[in-house]
Amino acid sequence: MKRLQLTTAIVMCSFGCALLVAGFVTPPVGEIHHSLLIAFGEILTFSGSLIGIDYKYRYKE
Repeated sequence: MKRLQLTTAIVMCSFGCALLVAGFVTPPVGEIHHSLLIAFGEILTFSGSLIGIDYKYRYKE
């Protein structure tokens, strides 16, 4: 369970950061607005960091 939680936190943070970068770099194509990419990236980064903080304090060695 703790391996799954750590993996989920890392994936969410990484994907959220990638969406934040994509929102700033890509030109507006008309399919997905850059503000939506940025907002979703912020949500994933924040959620991943909360899961990571929970993991750190729950499984402190």
